[in-house]
Amino acid sequence: QVQLVESGGGVVQAGGSLRLSCAASGFPFSRFDMSWYRQAIGKERELVSYISSDGEHINDADSVKGRFTISRDNLKNLAYLQMNSLSTDDTAVYYCQTVLPVGGASRAFWGQGTQVTVSS
Repeated sequence: QVQLVESGGGVVQAGGSLRLSCAASGFPFSRFDMSWYRQAIGKERELVSYISSDGEHINDADSVKGRFTISRDNLKNLAYLQMNSLSTDDTAVYYCQTVLPVGGASRAFWGQGTQVTVSS
């Protein structure tokens, strides 16, 4: 079955860096776009960054442009989110996501999330 497993979260001081990983299985990873979302306490889940299946097209939220970099390794079935210059506003649970065709419709699949806490 489809599985997305995030890792790499933790506690970091403001200004620091973290790299999140998303290990995908159960579907042909190289054929599908991937995204990273985040959800802070009391806020709605928001799109952070998107990467196309071939890695050629990337889209970042304005709040992370110039600080976060999404990438993928289609040989290893891994997606990454490199996060630099972290601020307390980046504290959230981070999720990787993909959308797959299921029964003639599109269905979003999510990982369990990884907590990122940025301390001041």
